[in-house]
Amino acid sequence: MPFLSSISDSELVVLLKQDSKEAYTEIYDRYHGILYAFAYKKLNDREEAKDLIHELFLLLWERRSFLDVKLGLSAYLFTAVRNRVLNLIKHKKISSAYVESFQQYMDNNLFAADELLQQKELTAFIEKEIQALPYKMRQVFELSRKDHYSRGEIAQELNLSEETVKSHMHHAIKILRAKLGSMFFLIFLIYP
Repeated sequence: MPFLSSISDSELVVLLKQDSKEAYTEIYDRYHGILYAFAYKKLNDREEAKDLIHELFLLLWERRSFLDVKLGLSAYLFTAVRNRVLNLIKHKKISSAYVESFQQYMDNNLFAADELLQQKELTAFIEKEIQALPYKMRQVFELSRKDHYSRGEIAQELNLSEETVKSHMHHAIKILRAKLGSMFFLIFLIYP
C-alpha cells in the first residue's frame, strides 16, 4: 500500500499490533538495510549480520501484539540489534572458552572424574541454546535431532508442510551455528 510509506513509525506500530502485514512490510523496507549495515559493522560477518536481522524481524512479527515501543520504532529496533550483537559476541566468547578448555583437556589426555562434569556442562550449554530457539523451530529441531523423525514425520506430527519443516531446520541450524560457533559440530555428537 503506497500510503504506508508516508505515515509515521508510531502509526505503523499501531497497524502492526493490529496484525497488518502491510505495516510489517513497510517497517521491514524502512529499516532492514540500515539495521543490516549496523549489525555488519559490529560483527564484520555478512552471514551473521543477515541471520541476526532475519531473526529480529521474525520475532518482531511473532511478538507484534506485545510490542512496547516507548522511545520510537527506530530506537527500539537499533537497541534490539545492539543487544543481539552483544549477546552473539558474548556467546562466541563463551563458546571459544569452552572449545579452548576442551582442547587443553584433550591435549593433556586427562581422563579424570571431571570429564563427566564437563560433558554435562557442555551438553547443558548446547541444550540452553536449543531451548532459546523460537518455539516451532525448536520443536522441529528436537523432533529431528533427538527423536530422529524424518522431515515427513515431523510435518505430519506438527501439521506443517515439509517445506516449512525444511525451512525451520535450516534456520535453526544457522542460528545454532552462529551462537555456538566452533562448538556447533558437537550437536551432532550429542544428538546423532
